[in-house]
Amino acid sequence: MHPLHAPAAANGSTDRNPDDAQSMRPFIAALAQRGELLRVGEPVDPQFEISAWLAQLAEGPAVQFDSVTGHAQAAIGNLLNSVERIALGLGISRTDMQQRIVSAIEQGIAPQQVAHGACQETVIHTPDLRREVPAPLFFPRETGPYITAGVIFTRDSRTGKGNVSFARVKLLDGNRGMVGIAPNHHLAVMAREAKARGETLPIAVTVGNHPAVLIAAALYLRLGDDELDCAGALLGEPVRTVACKTIPLDVPAACEWVLEGTLDIDEQHDEKLVSEFHGMYEPYGSGPVATFHCLTRRNDALFQIIEPGYYPEHTLIGGVAIAAGLARTLRAVAIPVREVAVGHGGCGRLNAVVSLSAHRAGDAQKAMFALWGSVNLIKNITVVDDDVDPWNASQVEWAVATRMRPDRDMLVIPGGRTDRSEPIKQDGVATKLGLNATRRACDRPDWTRAVPPPDVMEKVAQRIAAQPLANG
Repeated sequence: MHPLHAPAAANGSTDRNPDDAQSMRPFIAALAQRGELLRVGEPVDPQFEISAWLAQLAEGPAVQFDSVTGHAQAAIGNLLNSVERIALGLGISRTDMQQRIVSAIEQGIAPQQVAHGACQETVIHTPDLRREVPAPLFFPRETGPYITAGVIFTRDSRTGKGNVSFARVKLLDGNRGMVGIAPNHHLAVMAREAKARGETLPIAVTVGNHPAVLIAAALYLRLGDDELDCAGALLGEPVRTVACKTIPLDVPAACEWVLEGTLDIDEQHDEKLVSEFHGMYEPYGSGPVATFHCLTRRNDALFQIIEPGYYPEHTLIGGVAIAAGLARTLRAVAIPVREVAVGHGGCGRLNAVVSLSAHRAGDAQKAMFALWGSVNLIKNITVVDDDVDPWNASQVEWAVATRMRPDRDMLVIPGGRTDRSEPIKQDGVATKLGLNATRRACDRPDWTRAVPPPDVMEKVAQRIAAQPLANG
């Protein structure tokens, strides 16, 4: 079972809900105990003001908005805005996190249905989404409020295979919302297949999920692989699910909000400009419309918000999941990978750093081509030795500065396939760059690092940790 348990409800009460062990609430309580939760008591406008708070505290504490103008429910954001925070949310050490995610992909735990869930304490049929949901308007050139932390559940009626994924939902009029998915998104593929059978695709958008569900939803798996099994493995137990009220889907019983509806791939809404992970706007055109027949939530529901654009929570939820999938890809082709990083600096999508151990000549290039072939968006790849932390940008830059010879160690591949969100694509392709920043015996007779002895370093580290530094 996940090690974090909530001592109190998020609203400060001492009542415990039996679902809370698999909710995001133990994590929020842990952040509060660590001094990493800021609660904003005064009313906050969902039009741009929530976005401004989250943007200016993008690398700081989680932020809970206790009073959202026009809404009765509180909102919270910036929960998973660092790699360390993601590891804390999963109850995993940072160094063990990637292998645990890889193991969860390979050996999932199937969910378990239960009779009742906290996410269904309040039921609203045919909801007016803009009135009921405290979704923010984030940026001036976007044309409506978005649900950005929505995890979308669906299931193929023919094969019975489930799918869990991320997509933003733009709130339209009444009970309608546009689901922002690309044509190759698994949700779009399943919606087209349903349409070919004369069906509309049932979907459930869940908001306010345990970090394990969020990371699982961001994984790049094969169509038909159920990400909820991976979430169960990350939790160490089956995700407890509850049947939706109006559609044949199950959702995590411990989440905060659920929107139940159907997605019709033939009904499209012109989205105009939308913010993207690289920090600029993209003209994505139209997206399919969902009609939501029912909204359920906890009585004291917290509405989770992920600041879109080039902000660390948006980039790193995807980056941590993508990196784990890439590490698994490299191990499958016998590359001696220690760890892969897809960090915030590279937008959580475009740059990857690969740390190799005991590698041979040619392994760096083999790793580059394996990653480019695995995820289209990966553009720039740096390969380092296993004494470099791939998540530490300063260490990676140091390796490039001290171990790479540009005339020998740069690999430029023009015309590589990419995706629609690549900021400088041309006709669907972009040039790819590989940097081999690993040690070569021919470059130096001695690569020994000038650092104090390891035992003395550890002794002093323990003394530093035990004795807080004086102020002033």
